Amino acid sequence: MSDIENIKMLRKSTGAGFKDCNAALKESNGDINKAFEILRVRGVAKASKKMSREAKEGVIVVSENENQNSIIEVNCETDFVAKNNDFIEFVKEISDLNMKCSSDIEKLNNTNMKNGKTVEENLVSIIAKIGEKISIGRIKTFKKNNSKNFVYQHSVIQDNLSKLAVIVSLETNNDSDEINKFGKQLSMHIAASNPIAINQEDISQEILTKEEKLITEEIKNSGKPEEIAKKISLGKLNKFKEQNSLMTQDWVIEPKKKVKDIFNELNINDLKIKEFLRLKIGE
Repeated sequence: MSDIENIKMLRKSTGAGFKDCNAALKESNGDINKAFEILRVRGVAKASKKMSREAKEGVIVVSENENQNSIIEVNCETDFVAKNNDFIEFVKEISDLNMKCSSDIEKLNNTNMKNGKTVEENLVSIIAKIGEKISIGRIKTFKKNNSKNFVYQHSVIQDNLSKLAVIVSLETNNDSDEINKFGKQLSMHIAASNPIAINQEDISQEILTKEEKLITEEIKNSGKPEEIAKKISLGKLNKFKEQNSLMTQDWVIEPKKKVKDIFNELNINDLKIKEFLRLKIGE
């Protein structure tokens, strides 16, 4: 095989540039396997330098089969790369693989892709090829155990890739049109209203403590008497809980009602909002 053909093969298998492939072949005295190893090591070095940079662009990918839904965030540095064909094919494939890994990130990283290399190895290669920091971010699997999952995607790039995605799981054996309509509308509501938790008591103490400190600082600067300041602080904290809990938020489709009002109007005994996740690139 000629040097040019070897270079072409290396470029195709590693995604590295012509000069890098040529230099690696010379260093390995024409041994293509050794050249591949040299490029891989150099690819890791290039990737590690890029990992200190910020990656606030990217895509959210949602995959589904009869047993579960998978939602996965893959970040990059620029919107241009988020629309790059190599990047898109990579994220689509790892989303499909995640269905088998049930969002176990270590298992996913060590799973082989179509080209025989692991997800981690391919990640290094695509970083070296594209020249940006790329990383797998938040990831979750929603099982369909006595439940129905509803998906909403906003700012869709193509197919199942978007900038914002929501999965909400309703625990029910009911498969009526009414339930399906509510599930779809609820996923859209979550996308628009960004709740922290389903119920007020589900909001973590860490979040409440942080909010309470901000409220206290705000009131302290207003010069209000202590007794009045305490009442204002309590009122503001209760308002925060109400506005950030799914069940007590104003229903986006009919703001005069709360989500819990719409939920209760369905009057379905076995219905429960099991869990949800809203992912938005850059947040």
